[in-house]
Amino acid sequence: MTTFAADTLAPGFDTGQFRSALAQFATGVTIVMTRTPDGALHGLTVNSFNSVSLEPPLVLWGLAGKARSLPAFSCASHYIVNVLAAHQLELALRFARGPGDRFAALDYAESPAGLPILPGVAAWFECRARSRYPEGDHVIFVGQVEHCHFNPSKPLGFHGGKFVVI
Repeated sequence: MTTFAADTLAPGFDTGQFRSALAQFATGVTIVMTRTPDGALHGLTVNSFNSVSLEPPLVLWGLAGKARSLPAFSCASHYIVNVLAAHQLELALRFARGPGDRFAALDYAESPAGLPILPGVAAWFECRARSRYPEGDHVIFVGQVEHCHFNPSKPLGFHGGKFVVI
């Protein structure tokens, strides 16, 4: 593995400008979920999801280092990425909000590893946790896909700080 020295020079822009520039890149919207060894479910809305490799099948996603769910995902052996379809805005908002029982009265099926598959999603990827890397103010999770499924549909996206249909 090649690593590069961290550049300690201050950037020529502020955080607001950086965030606004990033907002011009349209992303998909996912809900990533896991189950802790005691059976508790954890999940959150994530738009930093990407493919890494076809062989082996790898995907990645990012989680803020100060997220309340970081301990649950850090010790999880598996997690599932539900790719939201255009009609699932309410689910995206539900799992993006602060504290509360996000799973109350939530309808879902279970994956082979017992993780929640949300009905009507465009796709889902059940992953075995492979590696994680702290970078900046986030942790990058890389998972090896063990099972996946897709339902061709219009996806829910995020662009310009707003949810959109792509």
